[in-house]
Amino acid sequence: MSGRFSVTYHVRGSAAEIEARARGIAVEQSVEMPVAAIRDQTVLSEIVGRVERIEDLGDGVFAVDIGLAVATVGDDAGQLLNMVFGNTSLHDDVVLADIAIPDSLVRLFGGPRHGIAGLRARLGVPRRALTASALKPQGLASGGLAALAAQMARGGLDFIKDDHGLADQSYARFAERVRACAAAVGREVRASGHPTRYVPSLSGNLDQLRVQAGLALDLGLDCVLVAPMICGLATLQALVREFPGLAWLAHPSMGGVGRIAPELLIGKLFPLLGADAVIFPSFGGRFGYSRRTCGGLAENARRGGGMRAALPVAAGGMTLDRTGEILDFYGPDTMLLIGGNLLMAGERISVEAARFVGAVSGHVFE
Repeated sequence: MSGRFSVTYHVRGSAAEIEARARGIAVEQSVEMPVAAIRDQTVLSEIVGRVERIEDLGDGVFAVDIGLAVATVGDDAGQLLNMVFGNTSLHDDVVLADIAIPDSLVRLFGGPRHGIAGLRARLGVPRRALTASALKPQGLASGGLAALAAQMARGGLDFIKDDHGLADQSYARFAERVRACAAAVGREVRASGHPTRYVPSLSGNLDQLRVQAGLALDLGLDCVLVAPMICGLATLQALVREFPGLAWLAHPSMGGVGRIAPELLIGKLFPLLGADAVIFPSFGGRFGYSRRTCGGLAENARRGGGMRAALPVAAGGMTLDRTGEILDFYGPDTMLLIGGNLLMAGERISVEAARFVGAVSGHVFE
């Protein structure tokens, strides 16, 4: 593939040094060698990175746009991340802030296969915001998790997902847990008529993930959860291509280990690689994301940019009493995930889940 795409870095430094620093990033993220040693004119004209813009953001930080060759990405999600931030991530004065994703990369990776519209269609919910909760705690046996899933489904939640920490532990083996939870939710769905989706968390290497995704399909499930930064971006890319009938929810675990802006990593890159919904820690919870970061992340996910729009899922310490505030901020094309606060209800989980659903479905947006 020919052409270039623009990558924005936020670089700490001085005005006197920033031009040289920008040129260094352009070389590091393209050819990683002295340009003077390159004799091939095609490499010099088409592959070597170019500094496109430098803007002083104040407080010793500069926005630097580098043009990189689309051809260097190949057909590999991991290589995309390598080319935009591989070596430069080792410099603690640089943040990967944004990527202007061209149509060529959208066509290559495909984006969400279902997105907001597909998730809404599965639930028969065309307009309102969606609801979700998580099965916890770690250490609970499969039977206990299934009983909890049944209580949540009885309250009418749209999605009930495994906690991302549930894997294939001895106390809740994946196959046993998923069969039990799928059956429990299925019974409640048949009783109520509301098509609650149970979303198992997949984990392990690619072979294990394939087996788990296949089991989910065999059990009639059509949504699964994966943590792209744990399993690897190329693994997510492979799974989405291999199991196009599944809707993929992306969990942000380990998304904060590198200096990559969450608006980009979670809001743009996860959907580009096929995530239909992206979970993120919303402002005001137990994590430190600002309103600006959360708003930008949600906007990026929903914008699509030539792809299907992905659903932003606000989570991370959300509470029932903040439902209206959160919905007014994000709007109806959002899923609100309340975990621990709902679990505090104990034997009244079904009642509190129903109250949560009622608050969301009855909300009038400002």
